[in-house]
Amino acid sequence: MKSGAGAIVLATLALAPSIGRAGAWVQPRGQGQAILKYELMRADTGFDPMGVERDLPQARRDGSLGVFAEYGLTSRLTLQLKGDWQDGEDAFVDYEGRGPIEAGVTWQVWRDERNAVSLYGGYADAGEGRNAGYAPPGVGEQDWEARASVGRSLAASAHRVGLDHAFVEMQAARRMRDGLPDETRLDATAGVRFGGKWMALAQSYAGAADGGARWLSVEASVVRDFGPWSVQGGWRQTVAGRETPVAQGVVLAIWRRF
Repeated sequence: MKSGAGAIVLATLALAPSIGRAGAWVQPRGQGQAILKYELMRADTGFDPMGVERDLPQARRDGSLGVFAEYGLTSRLTLQLKGDWQDGEDAFVDYEGRGPIEAGVTWQVWRDERNAVSLYGGYADAGEGRNAGYAPPGVGEQDWEARASVGRSLAASAHRVGLDHAFVEMQAARRMRDGLPDETRLDATAGVRFGGKWMALAQSYAGAADGGARWLSVEASVVRDFGPWSVQGGWRQTVAGRETPVAQGVVLAIWRRF
């Protein structure tokens, strides 16, 4: 994959709602990006333990403003850092404060002109909210994550139909959480570039907590480039699950490549 297209792929994959991170393609040595992301999710209903949608006791709101940064240490290793400010409320919890701070490294296991495989390992320390007793649901005090990503460039197929570029990518992760059930996650992304400065994305985020909640969300968004800057606007919706709110809302992001 050409470096310019690879940078765009990396930037968009980093906007996943689980925890922002690069996908199968790591950053080139000495290059990086910083991303500012805002999301606001609301829910009036939720899926019960049998997967039936029911009204919540009270409307739920979850908001966050996060910063994600990554930098290519070598041609195969990328350093990643993430932190955010979170606030929200439902019938049981009312929270506001700094969210977890996470640091990790992605290793490029394999890469050729079309395919890429990487492994990620990261550690997250609880935010001020958890320590003060008003943390958002689902945040452990100290979390560890292992993630494998596989991506494929579809440039040749995209050119045949008049597109600039296309790609698909999948990520599988296991998150070990201190004081909360561990989680397994599976994310998928498909993207097409067109018009020189535009990209459309279709993404899905699935997960399961051991012995507890299950969820599947889908997201559609559009990205516009402005030189080294890019902006993204999209909409996310929960479509299936158990013991999870049926959340929906906007996702907005600005990032700068350097």
